[in-house]
Amino acid sequence: MLRKNIVAIIPARGNSKRIPGKNYKKFNGKPIIANTIEKLKESKIFDRIIVSTDSKKIASISKRYGAEIPFRRPKFLSDDYTSSASVISHSVKFLAKEGYRFDYVCCVYAPNPFLQISDLKNGFEKIQSKKCNYVFSATPYRFPFFRSFTYSPKQGVKMLFYKNFKKRSRDLKQIMCDAGQFYWGHKKNWLKEKIVFAKNSDIIIVPEWRYHDLDTLDDWKRAEIYSKYLRRRSC
Repeated sequence: MLRKNIVAIIPARGNSKRIPGKNYKKFNGKPIIANTIEKLKESKIFDRIIVSTDSKKIASISKRYGAEIPFRRPKFLSDDYTSSASVISHSVKFLAKEGYRFDYVCCVYAPNPFLQISDLKNGFEKIQSKKCNYVFSATPYRFPFFRSFTYSPKQGVKMLFYKNFKKRSRDLKQIMCDAGQFYWGHKKNWLKEKIVFAKNSDIIIVPEWRYHDLDTLDDWKRAEIYSKYLRRRSC
């Protein structure tokens, strides 16, 4: 069977809000996007690794570490409201117009310090063998979601799912969340911007200890400390 070309696309705009320069901020001494590019190269899965960015700095760093920047992401796809699906769709259209033939695309986020090659490979195997639109990384919620509640000084504590008040945590249905690491999809589904979180998608479960959402500087510091700890353990 003829092997089809496989593309990784890293969406990485320059104007991140909560952590300034998030996509190129140094993580344990190296730009975080560099870690992701190196991991994708090491996997030997991808024929091309492309970074979609509006930033000259991110473009320069990405090229230095071996990724391609075949285009500059347009401004209308670089604001706070543009979805990742729209960014990937734009990239896929560019490559198709270029005459490049490929079938599978993996969207991989730049801040991805705990990405594992085995997960990427398992995701690729699953999307080839099963009839699904996407395969992406997911992890269980740390706390039983159905026992969650809101609080305000005026209204006090209010359970979101009161019917579960008397249920034991282990009897509640497990709820998963997006791990934000990678999203495998067929080219045609990215072009149509089909919804990822839908019935025809499947997941690769990432253990909780490898899920770190990097949205604040505290998140960043915690992840750096944890990464150093893991490196020491592996020595």
